[in-house]
Amino acid sequence: MRVQLVRAWPDRHEAVDVEVAPGARVDDALAATGWRLDGGFVALAVFGQAAIGETRLHDGDRIELLRPLACDPMQARRRRADARKASRR
Repeated sequence: MRVQLVRAWPDRHEAVDVEVAPGARVDDALAATGWRLDGGFVALAVFGQAAIGETRLHDGDRIELLRPLACDPMQARRRRADARKASRR
C-alpha cells in the first residue's frame, strides 16, 4: 500500500511517497524513508490526527511530521484582536 510522508519548515517542505506492507505502522513508513523525529520535529499526525509510531496505516494515508508551535495560538489571536481594536480608535 502507498502512503505519503510530509515535513515542513518555514521556508520549504518535503513530501515522499513510499510503499509499505499491508498492516504497516507509522514507524515502518518512517523507516522506509529514513526520517526520524529529530531536527525540530516533535510529533506525528495522520491526516491531522495525533498519531504514535504504533498507529496502523491505511492505503493513501498522509503522515505528517510536526514541529512545535512558534507561539500559543490563543495569545496570537488576542494580539490580533487587540491590534484591530486599537486601529478602530
